[in-house]
Amino acid sequence: MIITRTPFRITLGGGGTDLPSFYEEHGGYVFTMAINKFMYIMLNRRSVADRKIVIRYSQVETVSSIDEIRNPLAREALRMHNLRENIELTSIADMPGKSGLGSSGSYLVGILNAIRSYQQLPIDPMEIAAEACRIEMDILKEPVGKQDQYIAALGGFRVLDIDKKGHVSVETVPVDFSVITELVSKARIYYTGVQRSATAVLKTQDEAARKADRADHKQVVDSLLRIKELGKEIKAKFEQGDLDAFATLMDEHWMNKRKMSKSISLSTLDQLYDKVKKDYGVLGGKLIGAGGGGFLMLYCPDRAKELDAFMAEEKMPRIDYFPSPQGTRVVSDLTPLDQF
Repeated sequence: MIITRTPFRITLGGGGTDLPSFYEEHGGYVFTMAINKFMYIMLNRRSVADRKIVIRYSQVETVSSIDEIRNPLAREALRMHNLRENIELTSIADMPGKSGLGSSGSYLVGILNAIRSYQQLPIDPMEIAAEACRIEMDILKEPVGKQDQYIAALGGFRVLDIDKKGHVSVETVPVDFSVITELVSKARIYYTGVQRSATAVLKTQDEAARKADRADHKQVVDSLLRIKELGKEIKAKFEQGDLDAFATLMDEHWMNKRKMSKSISLSTLDQLYDKVKKDYGVLGGKLIGAGGGGFLMLYCPDRAKELDAFMAEEKMPRIDYFPSPQGTRVVSDLTPLDQF
């Protein structure tokens, strides 16, 4: 049995510019970090007497061939590496899916890492991220970007600079430990309880950015252009340790993101956001990921404990987190000796 551990992520700036509908015209820029909430993948070789494939996630699939697998990410990862029988894949996650933390990217990267370990292939995070992008974007034609796969594979604080041909250049962002602890203490994360499909939210943005004849095309593109520049400004303030300025830029980032689609936010959350800014001194915040629900980040410099109590009353519990310096890892390899 092989077990991999792959981190989830929080986008800090530039979210949405990593979709091809935008970067093919303007280039993409995302500032993001991995966190210590993980997706665990267990890959086990079943007995040769039972040639079936078993996939365990929120459902359990037992099939005779790859073509029968309903889970598209698991199916295409196994197909890409020609694993076609007596394999069992099980996933366990620290956080719920469809909540904006990049769970599908972490799931796929974790599977690809496990498969590479099983096949004794080099564990190259950049290659794993590229494979994951190829599966989601080229094979499955999902309207997703490149952020989730790369940060899941690499971990840490990273800038992804994406050129018009889709090539990803990765910059490691050095961070002082005191800045990290200040970020975690002031940028609180709360679970809204609303699960949504990132694909559905991103599809609207993707179509608007691609089709110049749509009424919302210019507004979406203009918002993304500003979001790209804000991503660079947010990263600069973060490196300077000026987290209050970082938060006010994040507020502008969120205002621009909300302009792109009515499905990105919810009226109840918009009202709550306005209230916590007024009553608790929140300087900035956003729904993490594509939007529509999931986790809400709020930066509160002085009254964080009071904010926690208020959010708990609103049935939105605080979630503890800390940045993860590591990307996907094999944490256990119990491959039987008779495999070799």
